[in-house]
Amino acid sequence: MSNVQSLVLTADELTVAAEGRLVGRHSDVAITGFTIDSQRVRAGDLFFAIRGERLDGHRFVAEAIRHGASGAIVSDVSAVPIGASGEPAGITIVVPDTTEALQMIAQFIRRRSGARVVAITGSVGKTTTKELVAAFLETRYRVFRNEGNLNNHIGLPLSLLELRHCPEVAVVELGMNHVGEIRTLVRLAEPEVRVWTNVAEVHAAFFGSIDAIADAKAEILDGATADMHVVANAADHRVMARVAGFVGEVSTFSVDAGADVYATDVRDLGLDGSVLSIRTPVGDGVLHTPLVGEGNVANVLAAIAVALRFQVPLDRILARAATCEPQPHRGEIVRCADGLTIVDDSYNSNPKALECMLRSVGGDKRHQRRVAVLGEMLELGGRTTKLHRVCGRLVVETGFDLLVAVGGTAVEALVAGAREAGLAAAAVTICTTSAEAADITARIVKAGDLVLVKGSRGIRLDLVVDRLAAGEA
Repeated sequence: MSNVQSLVLTADELTVAAEGRLVGRHSDVAITGFTIDSQRVRAGDLFFAIRGERLDGHRFVAEAIRHGASGAIVSDVSAVPIGASGEPAGITIVVPDTTEALQMIAQFIRRRSGARVVAITGSVGKTTTKELVAAFLETRYRVFRNEGNLNNHIGLPLSLLELRHCPEVAVVELGMNHVGEIRTLVRLAEPEVRVWTNVAEVHAAFFGSIDAIADAKAEILDGATADMHVVANAADHRVMARVAGFVGEVSTFSVDAGADVYATDVRDLGLDGSVLSIRTPVGDGVLHTPLVGEGNVANVLAAIAVALRFQVPLDRILARAATCEPQPHRGEIVRCADGLTIVDDSYNSNPKALECMLRSVGGDKRHQRRVAVLGEMLELGGRTTKLHRVCGRLVVETGFDLLVAVGGTAVEALVAGAREAGLAAAAVTICTTSAEAADITARIVKAGDLVLVKGSRGIRLDLVVDRLAAGEA
């Protein structure tokens, strides 16, 4: 996107967009970037003084300006240092609520950019699907995608601000753990194409049932018009029941027949990914993805459905799919010098994603032993114990020889399920912290072992991966 003219944004128009009040004499100053982090300011950035649960950005306005910020958006003008002229230093836009101002300016830039927006939600696979969609579209278009998990009421607006560089397509993911959050994000992003991957018991602590989760995810369909498009998982009945009322065009994907884009003859190659035949409205083909697990096959199919909507040739999609590697800590294969192999899926976990990974990794018989290092799955509410017990049984049923369980009381249910399924007491270790798990796992693994590391982000099992990869006993 370096050869494309970026938007030139002035304090005057951003003040109007934020419905704020401009203080001082800087109305014609051009703004080259935005930030909410005073320690990451680049010259010309406009600093948003966001009030969060733990920190108030107004405390850092002066620091941001010292680091080169062109000014700040504040709700308390006294936070802005006074310059030599006796007026606030730099651009100062005063608003009632700085988070709302961030969102309003983000929406303004999204509209000015002219980009078409693809928004992705679902309980499992959002980030991987986002990266795949972006990779396929990049074979034909200038594409922007939001980084990492910048997918909430602050992260998404920060991403939309980057559309000032005028990509042709923006691919963003929308996250949530409460009712109404997806609705807000859809309103800001105004996506022409919406993708709904699935519904699973994720963030169940905040919802009374899985159907309530589905209803919250269904906010991805809000505000649609007849010229908009949704890509939906035909194999998920909760998704399809809610998509039935969508006013625009619908296309579907599925690992099985009965969708617009679907797979046949799927061969799970374990750590080498999958090979499958695909059927699409524009032709058929053979696809190899190095991404591990059936869940990732569904993610690839969803991304293909989106790319076809944008008229990307199928042969170009299939060629690109074969080169798409997993994102950090999301199914990465780490082959260590001492002969140990690690499947690093430590970024997050939930019952559905864990089941898919256990089946794929446990089915790989090319290693001496299969070791599961599993962290507690958080935010499962009243079903925490039951779901952990079910997953414990799956550890054994899918062929793992050793289990290291990490976390609080919930992992006792995980261990109980494994023992009920026949795993010997000597093959199970319970750890309360990731540091303890790193020490113990480093001592028990051997050359030739295959180790799956997966847990909720708050458990920090990436520390286990780092220790094993470093080869420290």
